[in-house]
Amino acid sequence: MTLPKRAPLYLGFDLSTQQLKGLAVNSDLKAEHEVKFDFDADAKGFSVKKGVLTNDAEHEVFAPLAMWLQAIDVILQRFKTDGMDFSRVRGISGAGMQHGSVYWSEAGIRALGSLDDAFGLEEQLANAFSHPCSPNWQDASTQEQCDIFDSHLGNEYLLADITGSKAHHRFTGPQVLRFRTKYPEKYVNTSRICLVSSFLASIFLGKIAPIDKSDVCGMNLWDIRAGVWSEQLLALTAGSSDTSDLKRKLGAADVPDDGGTFLGRISPYFVRRYGFDHSCAIIPCTGDNPSTILALPLHASDAIVSLGTSTTFLMNTPHYKPHPAVHFMNHPTSAGYMFMLCYKNGGLAREQVRDSLPPSSDSSNAWRTFNDVATSTPPMGQSSDLASDMRVGLFFPRPEIVPNVRAGTWRFIYRPDINTLVPASDTNWHQPQDDARAIIESQFLSLRLRSRDLVESPNGFHAQLPPQPRRIYLVGGGSRNSAIAKIAGEVLGGWEGVYRLDVGENACALGAAYKAVWAVERKPGQSFRELIGGKWREEDFVAKIAEGYQEGTFERYGPAVEGLALAEKEVLKAQKNP
Repeated sequence: MTLPKRAPLYLGFDLSTQQLKGLAVNSDLKAEHEVKFDFDADAKGFSVKKGVLTNDAEHEVFAPLAMWLQAIDVILQRFKTDGMDFSRVRGISGAGMQHGSVYWSEAGIRALGSLDDAFGLEEQLANAFSHPCSPNWQDASTQEQCDIFDSHLGNEYLLADITGSKAHHRFTGPQVLRFRTKYPEKYVNTSRICLVSSFLASIFLGKIAPIDKSDVCGMNLWDIRAGVWSEQLLALTAGSSDTSDLKRKLGAADVPDDGGTFLGRISPYFVRRYGFDHSCAIIPCTGDNPSTILALPLHASDAIVSLGTSTTFLMNTPHYKPHPAVHFMNHPTSAGYMFMLCYKNGGLAREQVRDSLPPSSDSSNAWRTFNDVATSTPPMGQSSDLASDMRVGLFFPRPEIVPNVRAGTWRFIYRPDINTLVPASDTNWHQPQDDARAIIESQFLSLRLRSRDLVESPNGFHAQLPPQPRRIYLVGGGSRNSAIAKIAGEVLGGWEGVYRLDVGENACALGAAYKAVWAVERKPGQSFRELIGGKWREEDFVAKIAEGYQEGTFERYGPAVEGLALAEKEVLKAQKNP
């Protein structure tokens, strides 16, 4: 009698600031098990708040590594309690918050390779590190190091040209430079340096895993065009022209070109302790943002806009056009790139405008009032005359990254016929009503300004249309707002429309699980989009919520992009010359 073959499962993990999430999908991409570990609520012995500890005197934000180990122990037990058969798992991948670094000692690496299945990870690996904590992406302790990085190659433009980004506090290169100078003995005792993503892969592999080809681009150390470590930036970080020791710590020869590379079989520890099959494959884990774009089979020039407290813009692109205001990374599964914009001021700025509006007589719903005011206002506050004045505003309750300006609100009147700005007045900008549409337009105009060189005109039937994304996918809390979705299509276009992507709170874990499916099941030469796109049921996750490109309206916003760029320059100039 032949027993039926058990359907395979694929695990995706997401190690984020506040939680570790785990998701198991089958070969048809259906989720069968979902579990999570909340660091504040579930961790024992760690006094973290929102997943981190802080040293305000030095602007440090960090997480204890032992807490992450505890989370992995517990989340696997929760999978077991949920009834998961670990022997069905054929592949594992994961996502980690980008830029964070983990410093392994030599003794710790030996312990990783000789785990006793009678004990948990926390018991055996809590002291496996030369430094017990990992800096979080919110850490801002590296301003001095960032200034050094930005100037080392000449200026921030040259650094961005090589590494895909200017120097940022959270980026790993400046963090390692600070670690070496602040903790010289610990640095000497560090055998290997992982990113959060490769730390996660290392745990399941039972040895140090290589850094993923996309996540490596968030370090300010990788020469993206050349596909190698930058010797100049390694020398800066190492404090010596001899970079061999730092290369060894980073595993410099090990960054695989193929995002679906088979790293090895799962550690025997997990086979014995949980019943995984010994053939289970470990696939490179990537960063949280690269993993997010794997949560659906994106086409080139599709865009994802995450509308949460902050705003993040992600897009697949075959073009590499770096700039200090944006981030470029290798795509985690293909030969192209991913483009990313991060803004601090997203939902908070919109909510402040919403709360400033007087309540309408027929509704106590503040968002309904906001939406009604925003959609009843014409684009850019213009009259029917396309050469008439436009309202251009910048709304930053917090200091912003893009552009790099202090907190504040600025309102201008832009005269497109003569390309001139003047400060707005009470007669031509009625506060707060005119702010409702202006805040949404301002945020989307900034996205259009910074992505316009990366989009192309569509082929075929739509070839006569101006360059724009194929689709705009909205995620996050703001994606459920009809006015925001409508104005997104008017400003950004999207010749197939504006869609809401609803994968719950598991986009990163889902993308990681899909990556494992692709890596294990693909045929030679089969792309991620080909395999996952053939299995993915769009109707389960995606709904069209607004029209995209609208002839005349999209073109009307072309001059407005120039007006926003001029407004940003004006504010930056005033900031430099107060």
